[in-house]
Amino acid sequence: MGGDHGPAVTLPACRAFLDHHPDASLVLVGSAEALAPTAGWPRCTQVTASQVVLMDDPIETAMRHKRDSSMRVAISQLKAKDGGVPAAQACVSAGNTGALMAVARYVLKTMEGIERPAIAYAMPNQADGTTTVLDLGANVDCTAEHLLQFAVMGSALAAAMHADEGEIEPTVGLLNIGEEMIKGGETIRRAGELLRAAQAAGHLNFIGNVEGNDIYKGTSDVVVCDGFVGNVLLKTSEGLATMITEFMRQEFTRGPLSKLAALAALPVLKRFKKRVDPRRYNGAALLGLRGLVFKSHGSADALSFEQALRRAYDAARNRLLDRVHDRIAETMQSIPAVTEGLPPVDPARRAA
Repeated sequence: MGGDHGPAVTLPACRAFLDHHPDASLVLVGSAEALAPTAGWPRCTQVTASQVVLMDDPIETAMRHKRDSSMRVAISQLKAKDGGVPAAQACVSAGNTGALMAVARYVLKTMEGIERPAIAYAMPNQADGTTTVLDLGANVDCTAEHLLQFAVMGSALAAAMHADEGEIEPTVGLLNIGEEMIKGGETIRRAGELLRAAQAAGHLNFIGNVEGNDIYKGTSDVVVCDGFVGNVLLKTSEGLATMITEFMRQEFTRGPLSKLAALAALPVLKRFKKRVDPRRYNGAALLGLRGLVFKSHGSADALSFEQALRRAYDAARNRLLDRVHDRIAETMQSIPAVTEGLPPVDPARRAA
């Protein structure tokens, strides 16, 4: 029900996802009217909700006054009832980001050893791959210990998303204003010490500090930063991509000769557009929760929303929750300074 377009986009995306994944099933949550066209869909269950969280609703409204919202009901599908199996293994929403994070944290709670969830997003790089960046806005003020937790969760996410290529140990970089260890504020330098300790203990493949341009070079598989920096980075990148696209359109439509040149360059322009198309990378993971929640961009079209569904599907299929839980348990136990003030973690316990 969320996003800029609602069921006009999400339903076609869901149908395409079912067609492309014959081993998957969907639980669709929304109003009875919105769900009516899905009657008879194969491998599809409909769950009605009487309320909708609007894109401009305050978090308090979503939490206190819309307890039967489609967002909350959808997230609740990840919780097992009466000792049974959850109705769903992952949740995807294009709705209000702040409300989604708040409701998900309230309903699902955080994993043992995790103080704060983080938003992780895979950004395209020059190596024709992606760089997973986190946090992208869930936490403005972060401690060094939080950044270590983000690194562990991001590493688990990157490994899960590439599990079909074989087990890999993703490289992790700490976003800073220079590569030298002495650069950055006290929190960043302390985070670097913790990340190096985790590397020495064999829990992270930490390569050191990286700078903003390294994200697009593909220097590391994962880049860690606080939510303030990460959100500025994301919005700046989106704005730059939009500006470059608009500049190219303006130049290729400036006159008859420019239009002729555009026609000649059309195959190249199509390939370029495909490489930078943000729809191919849609779907940010809310890491650190006791359930898999993915956030689609609010302006997503059907192709883009289907991509978010694919990412959630791959995360569930490749046991992302177990990977995050196990890595956090091992890392926190091996670095005593990180465990101060946190509840003990039992390595044998599964987050699912």
